[in-house]
Parts: sequence; structure tokens; C-alpha cells
Amino acid sequence: MNDKAFWVYEVVKMIPKGKVTTYGAIAEFLGSKGGARMVGYILNGCPKNVDIPAHRVVNHKGLLTGKHHFPTPTFMQEALEKEGLVVINHQIQDFEKHFWNPNIELRK
Repeated sequence: MNDKAFWVYEVVKMIPKGKVTTYGAIAEFLGSKGGARMVGYILNGCPKNVDIPAHRVVNHKGLLTGKHHFPTPTFMQEALEKEGLVVINHQIQDFEKHFWNPNIELRK
């Protein structure tokens, strides 16, 4: 595992249940503004034996764009709904209310 992957995983582990963040917010927090794709690639390669709540990372509009990288097409939505979020048409409802920004939360 490289340093970037390590830090992406560490940030994702800190996302509270019932909250989501974006690929871009993680990239910006790690000093790679514009590196949202890199974060997505890293999460896609997440080892299966590591507990990383990658279902809590969505795109900048709250869309579940990474859903096809989970065990089933509905896994991501089901996991988020178990945490109290409402997902309609693959999009988090009240996205701003549930958004967890590492640039604010981890710099306190």
C-alpha cells in the first residue's frame, strides 16, 4: 500500500455513520485538489479484508457513482439507508445535511 492509499483509507475510516463525503473533498484535504479520480481509484482497489466504509464516499452531487464496485449493485444504497440516509434514484437526499467535510472536521 502506498502513502496516498494509506491516507485516503484513514480519512474514509473517520467518516461518521450517517454522513457522507466526496472524492473531491478527500483529495482536497490530502493536498491533491483536483484529485477526485485518484481517490476513486484508490477506493476501488481497497483490500477486501480491511474495514473501510467506502460506501460513505459519493460524487460532488451526492450520486452513488461507485456503486458498481461493491459486492452487489444495491450494496452501497442499502448500507447508507441502514445508517439513516435516504437515497432516491442513486442520489443522497438532503445531501448538504449529511455532508461531512474533512477540511472542516479534521482541522478543528
